[in-house]
Amino acid sequence: MTTAEKEKSEPLIDLQRLVVSVRRRRRLWLATALAGLIAGGLVATFLPSPPTAVAKILVVHADDSPSDSGTLMETDVAVLQTTKIAGDALKKLNSTQPPEEFLKDYTGLGVTNNVLQVTVKGKDNADAVARAQALSDAFIAEYVARNQAGAAAEQKALLDQRNQAQTELAGIQNDIVAEEAKRNPNPAQLERLYSRRAELTSKISDYDGRAQEAGIGTPKVGAGTQIVDAPRILPKSLLKSAGTAAGIGLVLGLLAGLVLAAIGSVVKDRPVLRREISRHLGASVIAQLPKPPRWFRKGRALEQRKRVATTLIRTIREDDGTVSLLDLGARATTAALAADIANELAEQGPVALVDELPKAGLRALAAGGKIRVLDRDEPKVPGERRIGVGSIEPGTAWTDLEHLGAEAILVVRAGQANTEWLHTVARQLAERRIPIIGVVLVDPDPRDHTDGTLWDGLHTALRGRAAAPARAPEPARRPQPKPVEMFPDDEPTVRRLAVAPPETAPRRTPTPYKRAEENAADQPTTRFAPVTQDNAEAL
Repeated sequence: MTTAEKEKSEPLIDLQRLVVSVRRRRRLWLATALAGLIAGGLVATFLPSPPTAVAKILVVHADDSPSDSGTLMETDVAVLQTTKIAGDALKKLNSTQPPEEFLKDYTGLGVTNNVLQVTVKGKDNADAVARAQALSDAFIAEYVARNQAGAAAEQKALLDQRNQAQTELAGIQNDIVAEEAKRNPNPAQLERLYSRRAELTSKISDYDGRAQEAGIGTPKVGAGTQIVDAPRILPKSLLKSAGTAAGIGLVLGLLAGLVLAAIGSVVKDRPVLRREISRHLGASVIAQLPKPPRWFRKGRALEQRKRVATTLIRTIREDDGTVSLLDLGARATTAALAADIANELAEQGPVALVDELPKAGLRALAAGGKIRVLDRDEPKVPGERRIGVGSIEPGTAWTDLEHLGAEAILVVRAGQANTEWLHTVARQLAERRIPIIGVVLVDPDPRDHTDGTLWDGLHTALRGRAAAPARAPEPARRPQPKPVEMFPDDEPTVRRLAVAPPETAPRRTPTPYKRAEENAADQPTTRFAPVTQDNAEAL
């Protein structure tokens, strides 16, 4: 797979890199979570919620049945949260508050199929209780009136049906009298009229009974729908309310911090994985160091740094050229690592450090040792090994890096520079023909197990610095053999055929997609010499 194909196959967002970047920015989302926790506690303490009153209403449904799934109660809750009920309650309170605003101050909840809970907020305890009472009364009045209106409408419909039946019965009665007054009445017609009269009489009687029942209404609904739990103020606990508000603030702050960290990692595009840093710099990661501790575990960090320094010494010991340590985001680590390397090499010979790393305190680290700390322009002492220490952060003078060392070891802090700057560093070093021995990664992610080794370039990989095996001397060319006589010497004409040495025969290299056997026909023969005038007759 080529490099272009690899770039095309890479996803738009690397989830592993995103997770590592968010985890590395834990200070951000932990700070936002802590801020949300404190903000929630302060809001609950200094801005407490208003007093809340609760009332429970028993609602009797005329069409209630054991198979009801709660739809009737859902209808009652929806009716409670209407401007009509809110307006009736405000009229009872003689309040000028708009019903739309009052709807925001109360809620309804169906506890069971017949119990409705009303929660109302008020300015103080008395106002909350008064609002809950007025709202409950308004709902009960509207509910009972709605049922009575339904019963009255049903009674009126039944009476209308009875009146229509009575009118038709009067017409049937007149037809019967007229038919009986004839000399020869039709028995079949009379039978039909008598049957219709009996039917209408029965309907009229039924309509009268049903109208009387409908006029009674639904006394069970009116008597049963009532307030079963009078409005009361809900008890409050400052500690509980503050804890609840703080918990909500903690969750919201944590979510906000995680979102900000994820967005920042995508926008800033700062590589943190070993494989990304090695790919963008074009060099392998040969060692890594944790973030320098501030208060504890300094001994363990010193031991790890000594071990890395020993690894780098093994890498550069056999090379007589100058080496430089170039810093990118880890000045203190770079200076300390350079001092450790110089102290180790000073046991074998004179060593000097070229200090071009500002604000790193390299002279203080090398004080009292066998190494010298020089400026870039100071002359070199014969037999002295020089190690340059510089920076490749933004603002670096690239032309000065050539004077620090012929080769470079990059000390890079993970997540410090973006992709564009890593490409700039690799390009600038390549233009000045400064090979990168390797990269020392500082503050890597502990869970990053990606491979930071490059295998697609011998000149950039660490193995490319190994000495190439000495080339064997070319064998001496054999002397030209004498021509072979094909006829005795007493012949008048001596015909000779020279054998060309195989070393001088031209040899054609087969193409990559052509077999050597197919090329054999194109090769000139090496058994006989070319035909000349002397041996033409013999052939």
